[in-house]
Amino acid sequence: MDNIKKIKFIELDEVLKLYRQFVRDTSSGRRLNKNGNKISQGTIKNYRTSLKILQDFITIKEFDFKLYLVNKLTQKELEEVKKYWKKFYFEFTEFLYFDLNCYDNYVGTVIKILKSFFNYLIKELNYQIGNFHLSFHAPNEQIPIIALTPDQLNYLIYDKELNEILPEKLKRVKDFFVFGCTVALRISDLLALRRENLYIENGQHYLKVTSKKTATSTSIKLPDFAIDIIKKTKGRSVHLLPQFSEGFFNVQLKVLGKYIDDKQVMPKYRNKRGVPHPIYKKGTTKEYCTLADHLTSHTMRRTAITTMLRLGMPDYLVRKISGHAPNSKEFYRYVSLVQSFVDEQTDMVFNKLNSFKFKPLNT
Repeated sequence: MDNIKKIKFIELDEVLKLYRQFVRDTSSGRRLNKNGNKISQGTIKNYRTSLKILQDFITIKEFDFKLYLVNKLTQKELEEVKKYWKKFYFEFTEFLYFDLNCYDNYVGTVIKILKSFFNYLIKELNYQIGNFHLSFHAPNEQIPIIALTPDQLNYLIYDKELNEILPEKLKRVKDFFVFGCTVALRISDLLALRRENLYIENGQHYLKVTSKKTATSTSIKLPDFAIDIIKKTKGRSVHLLPQFSEGFFNVQLKVLGKYIDDKQVMPKYRNKRGVPHPIYKKGTTKEYCTLADHLTSHTMRRTAITTMLRLGMPDYLVRKISGHAPNSKEFYRYVSLVQSFVDEQTDMVFNKLNSFKFKPLNT
């Protein structure tokens, strides 16, 4: 590649300037989602992280990164550039998988962001860098949905002995977790809840919120135990719930999970290039995970949705509360998970079939 003249490519320093411009245009709202909405702060944070990862790769692996201008290349040079991008994709993903110990979903996120940057250069800034990036495969994996069962959730809500033995810090974590397992909101939306999100109508308490991530409005009537949780912070804060960093919350959830079930083995796997790799509690002892090791902030939303489905709420009403679109693939993963829901619908179909009577015409 060294024989391609400098005028035919964009050097690394300029590429990094363009990437920072890509982030600025996204942050300012000059660059929007396809639906016209601003791109979320979480996504913009991922953009910045991906830029640092790319810079680390270039430095550590001493990769000669540049963007070739295809309109200035000969056919022979185009073939060389095609090989260059193939080499980059392989070495960059190897760096993500094995130097940074990332798994398929995160690698896929980084690759999608890189492709978005290349599309920005082509469509917004009119750089003729070719479509080589379209061959960059963004891997993904279906991570199993781990949710508490209704009886486990009942234990957290109502067991008085548990509440007496928990340290104060874990009591606040439990309250937050239980509330999240009730209203099906993402943790970012839970942390943002303020007094104005709560309203009373005909003596009943309702929670109304617009999701930061999807801009979807949801409203849900609160049960007594959720109202009791809110009352604990009344007068102490403008927020409805205790405030934690997500990292702290996830660590404490694993401690709380040991009070629920720390004996039943629940192996944990993550994929690299589609190949499952076991995740152990301790790599040295290869001790398998239990329920506690699977609990994260995502468990709240998953538990809320599966609990509603398991206990018989129609899926269209659950979607209305959770904010999922009618054709959401993610939502129907929850439906398929809830075997009792599937069993109920199957029984209904075959009971109907049993009610039909038929006699041949020739009898």
